[in-house]
Amino acid sequence: MARIQMRPVLDDDPAAHAAAEAAMARLATELQEGLDAGDADVYDQSFAADVLWGSPYGASLAGFDELIAVHRRLMGARVAPRSEFQVVAVRAPAPGIAIGQIRRRAHDGTGFSEMALYTLIERDGRWWLAAAQNTPIAEAPA
Repeated sequence: MARIQMRPVLDDDPAAHAAAEAAMARLATELQEGLDAGDADVYDQSFAADVLWGSPYGASLAGFDELIAVHRRLMGARVAPRSEFQVVAVRAPAPGIAIGQIRRRAHDGTGFSEMALYTLIERDGRWWLAAAQNTPIAEAPA
């Protein structure tokens, strides 16, 4: 027989939640500006030195230097279609921590779109991307 247990609500500090929402909105704006300009340095400007990144194709990258090299190559090749970034959900399990889902939807409806889960950490008044996992948006199998 399964035991019933009380589960905590982790996102229960209104001040922490408001700060997390603002940080996630700033990240989405940076990502949008970087993609629109084809500029990986703008796109990655809030990525921490030890960022952990999961690509939509299953690769795992660790560290800013490795990731910026990949993003510069992809931006130079204009791999991503014109897209719109949208914050979908934000959680603030503790002050200085923001976990959010941001969707990137291709404008033409046929290009590659994805949903990403981002973890931001505040250090000395600045929010940094600590980890991200990107997942392609695709039709569910029948």
